[in-house]
Amino acid sequence: MLRLAALVLGLFCLSISPAVAQNAPPHSECLAMAQAPLLARPVSLRRMAAKADEVTITYAGHSTYYIDTPGGVRIATDFSGAYTTGRLPDVVTMNRAHSTHYTLFPDPRIPHVLHGWNDDGSPARVNERIGDVLIRNVTTDIRRYFMDDSTDKMIKDGNSIFIFEVAGLCIGHLGHLHHQLDDSHFAAIGRLDIVMVPIDGTYTMSLDGISELTRRLRASVVLPMHRFATPLDEFMRRIGQQFDIDERSERSLTISRDSLPERPTVIILRGV
Repeated sequence: MLRLAALVLGLFCLSISPAVAQNAPPHSECLAMAQAPLLARPVSLRRMAAKADEVTITYAGHSTYYIDTPGGVRIATDFSGAYTTGRLPDVVTMNRAHSTHYTLFPDPRIPHVLHGWNDDGSPARVNERIGDVLIRNVTTDIRRYFMDDSTDKMIKDGNSIFIFEVAGLCIGHLGHLHHQLDDSHFAAIGRLDIVMVPIDGTYTMSLDGISELTRRLRASVVLPMHRFATPLDEFMRRIGQQFDIDERSERSLTISRDSLPERPTVIILRGV
């Protein structure tokens, strides 16, 4: 009888395990690695994680980057429909700070539309695995529009930093960031290998502020965006002492975990 009871109990546990696994949120390796001791990430493990998979990142313009994953998923960041390149994306992320960073009428053929805000004012929660990429977000506040007569100058959780985990890489897009991040933001972001930062110096954050933030994130690759208002030389002058500068004539960058630069590098792709 004891053996029979054990067998029944074992079968019952097997039968519920898949359901439990399906209901569990996707696991973030970038957060796990950021929280692990430094010695837990030797070079040999770093190379194993890469598995020679490469991600292609293309600058379409403004704050829209296209990310093409090894598994064939195409992502467009801060998608408004104005900045396009190549085929239609499978996933678009959006922020509500300005109309140039979102659209309420995306192409209906795009299967995954991820908003960085909720209309009811609650924080947006994104933690989805789509194909070979895990997409999650960290909310931040945004300034109100100039014509908004509210006494509160900030809209809480109106913007999102989106993080894309794919092929052993942790890729972050800061969105339309209006304020410095605190320790809780950095903890929620985790490790970033590649980060896309707005460098306009006025519409988002000051150049000094975004430079300080970039240095603290200390990603291996920094991809500037929102580049229309400030000469790139100004950002490069502030950030260049700790980061190498790599200005390219190409619009796209193909990179893997194994080919990240040894020293933090600002890579400037062609575009505006």
